[in-house]
Amino acid sequence: MTNILFENARIVDGTADRPSDPVNVLIEGNTIRDVGASLSCVSAERIDLSGKILMPGLIDAHVHVVASTADLGRNGQLPDPLVTVRAFKLMGEMLHRGFTTVRDVGGATSGLVAAALEASWPTPRLNISGKALAQTGGHCDYRGPYNDDPVRLRNFPLGALGRIVDGVPDVRRAAREEIKSGANFIKIMANGGVSSPTDPIHFLGFSREELLAVVEEAENAGTYVSAHLYTDQAIRRAVECGVHSLEHCNLIGPDTAKLAAARGAFAVPTLVTYDKLSSEGEAMGLPAASVAKVDDVRLAGMESLSIMREAGLQMAYGSDLLGGMHVHQSEEFVIRGRVLPAMEVIASATYVAARLLRMEGKIGTITAGAFADLIVIDGNPLEDLTLLTRQGMHMPMIMKDGAFIKR
Repeated sequence: MTNILFENARIVDGTADRPSDPVNVLIEGNTIRDVGASLSCVSAERIDLSGKILMPGLIDAHVHVVASTADLGRNGQLPDPLVTVRAFKLMGEMLHRGFTTVRDVGGATSGLVAAALEASWPTPRLNISGKALAQTGGHCDYRGPYNDDPVRLRNFPLGALGRIVDGVPDVRRAAREEIKSGANFIKIMANGGVSSPTDPIHFLGFSREELLAVVEEAENAGTYVSAHLYTDQAIRRAVECGVHSLEHCNLIGPDTAKLAAARGAFAVPTLVTYDKLSSEGEAMGLPAASVAKVDDVRLAGMESLSIMREAGLQMAYGSDLLGGMHVHQSEEFVIRGRVLPAMEVIASATYVAARLLRMEGKIGTITAGAFADLIVIDGNPLEDLTLLTRQGMHMPMIMKDGAFIKR
């Protein structure tokens, strides 16, 4: 692989409110070898970035790459080969929007990760939870009120986002099985959800004993628990039980946000999904009963950003889109930018998300030793966050692992 020297690069990475002074960035293989104002390399291909911005590859910390339809019950019934083909299409599109790493919080398996690593077509780096854990009647139980068929205990379809477990022993076993199967962290459904049929938003998922058990299993394996959460009560309970990654958080209150910040937790808001579920969900296959739940959480989302920022709670970037709505993945930047400074919005998809994924120094940064995951922007996203939208239109170059995806 030819060494690459990016010259006159002005870096935007979320650590400052203006681009850096021009620097040179040397790429060797799949890593950044060095960064410096006077750096040179006679054997490298030189690319002049004068007038452009260089950013780390973006990180989306809340995706479901196997969700090719908004009807998640139906998605779980699709044949694995079809789900695989659709997942590769979705992942390729994510990469061409500049997302070089994505954290899948329910559905993707280590088999899909292995396939992505071996495939000849490029995908983002995958960080996965395996199948999310949900209780009977909780988020991920798509059987409905009149279906008492037994739940599947093994050989879960690739299109299923989660698995049903009840009681401390089964919760422990399921967590251990997901970790054994290659999960980087554990995802649980600890609150009611929009897409599932029998759990209103206010429902609490799992008992405290079950939450404590799954947190212990994750910590025993050197990792953490991520939880689907909306209400203040559910979020506080999860934080008290040791949950580290708080997904959505639309209805969080100031005191709970301060507690989460004090415990070192992360929040992953996903505001774009509620905006699009409200306007496009029914057309994309979301059941009518689920569409009716959307406003319960959508309308409070913008206020939650201000609450969490004031509390000092770290926020990573998330989209949580389903089916045809994945095209709106980058619009979360613009939505957050209505409330938060652009620097902080960019940070959520760079070093903050890297810290959540426990890959700090390897992704989300342009420093020596990091993976060569880079995007070039025509214009300054600190002044205009829409430059990160429009399906990569303003990204003339995208590099992942030292290889050009777009040039």
